[in-house]
Amino acid sequence: MAEQSGNDQRIAAEEVDDFGGYNVGNVKKAKLNTTLAALLDDPILSDVPKRPSLSDVDTLISLELGSAMRVSVLKMDGTSFDVALMNSATVKDLKSAIKKKTNELEQSNMGHRNISWRHVWANFCLSYRNEKLLDDDALIQDFGLRNNSQVHFLPFVKSKSLKRHSKSKKHRFFHGLNKCV
Repeated sequence: MAEQSGNDQRIAAEEVDDFGGYNVGNVKKAKLNTTLAALLDDPILSDVPKRPSLSDVDTLISLELGSAMRVSVLKMDGTSFDVALMNSATVKDLKSAIKKKTNELEQSNMGHRNISWRHVWANFCLSYRNEKLLDDDALIQDFGLRNNSQVHFLPFVKSKSLKRHSKSKKHRFFHGLNKCV
């Protein structure tokens, strides 16, 4: 008898979940998505990404509480964008945030473009107050970065023998053209 009442409860629960041909779970999910979309369109929440991850939301909350910082990244074309990082972030975390923000901006502006980040980091480095941020494991606070600091890209090529950045050299293609003339 107890087994039959358990089956009855299960069937009743299924009937509640499948109300009028709609699965209540899907209805709740759709309602949650529309509410989230409405919240993200609010101008106060303009710094929240369109598809935020839990870490994005956590970083933005930490930013409001003062345990995170906003860093402005100046690109070589003169434009800039902001990324939010925890105060304990490393240079590698900064690079990851730049990659994520750039991919997000590219996706929203012109669809998906494939950027070779290996090429970017092999030919450019980040700089803050004329100091190159070369050590990926170094804390960005050790370089003096604080909230509302600005970093920028510098053209540098990573030397294969030293595995460090060295001054950029002209492309070998142009050296060959000078000898032919």
